[in-house]
Amino acid sequence: MLLLENPPADRHTPVEDVQGILIGATLVALSIQFLRASELFTGQVAGLSLIISYPTGWPFGLIFFCINLPFYVLAVHQIGWRFTIKSFATVALMSTLADTLPFVLTINPLHPALGATLFGVLSGVGLLSLFRHGATLGGVGIVALWLQDTKGIKAGHTQLSFDLCVFAVSLLLFPWQVVGWSLLGAVVLNVIITVNHRRDRYVARS
Repeated sequence: MLLLENPPADRHTPVEDVQGILIGATLVALSIQFLRASELFTGQVAGLSLIISYPTGWPFGLIFFCINLPFYVLAVHQIGWRFTIKSFATVALMSTLADTLPFVLTINPLHPALGATLFGVLSGVGLLSLFRHGATLGGVGIVALWLQDTKGIKAGHTQLSFDLCVFAVSLLLFPWQVVGWSLLGAVVLNVIITVNHRRDRYVARS
């Protein structure tokens, strides 16, 4: 189990954790709708899920949930059960919301600049809420938090590095304009996380 230096003096109550996770998952699910309205994608597991869902028509949420499953092994062994359970619940909730929101919410096609920016802001704030309450959306987020807590590497830096690899490969699959606008959203997201998520404030707890 991961040992953390200087843990926070206070812990959130279960009610506080539930509301924080609900808010975070909802904001991220909403941000995905803006990506879809702009026909863009993003990095990490969410981006991979969108890339698969566009040509296949498979539900984004189902793809996202399934791809995340192997990452829970790392979470259990390196971070702990509390974090893993919270993250599993968060991924399940966000996946469900992302697939059901289109039934009650219609977003007209957006200019890619606006769609990318709204995605970055909403998902960035949503992830901060999740991190604050000891959860993440699995995937690269688990690896990023683990590296931040053990190596001092900022979570935003890890996620941005992975995103750059994803976008480099995506140049083979999408027009460069789509890749460029999508990259804008990922940059906005990771800048928000890098600036606001600090190891000495909020860390993953088992």
